[in-house]
Amino acid sequence: MRIQLACLLLLFATVCSQDASVSPRYRKFIEQHISGQMSATRCDDVIRSRSITKTNSNECKETNTFIRATTNIIKSICGQAGEPYGEMTKSLQPFDIVVCTLKNQQARKPKCQYRGQARTRRIAIKCEQGFPVHFDRDIIHFDN
Repeated sequence: MRIQLACLLLLFATVCSQDASVSPRYRKFIEQHISGQMSATRCDDVIRSRSITKTNSNECKETNTFIRATTNIIKSICGQAGEPYGEMTKSLQPFDIVVCTLKNQQARKPKCQYRGQARTRRIAIKCEQGFPVHFDRDIIHFDN
């Protein structure tokens, strides 16, 4: 577990150091929503280790979605790999995601317990200056 956390921190530091001008919102997006090695059974551990909670509180976040991809692939949705979707940008291709849903409502950190579900969906994100800053939703897509 310590090795995984160390690797995650190293990856996060590497991504952040690549561009010192990267916004804090993009860094928060990475921390909350990108995990290439995420699985449905790891929701509790990953959410706890990343200190993910409702904004500005100790309350457990009701739902958090992790995208199993690299930061560069996700960033490309804000460019050629995405299309407008209202005020958001929708990915052209589906992604493997893990949706973590709170099991114990009204819980507070550190007692958050989650049920994970793996899915393959297109995703809708908010982009600012070419960087993803908010995960909006996953989208069920049916080809015609």
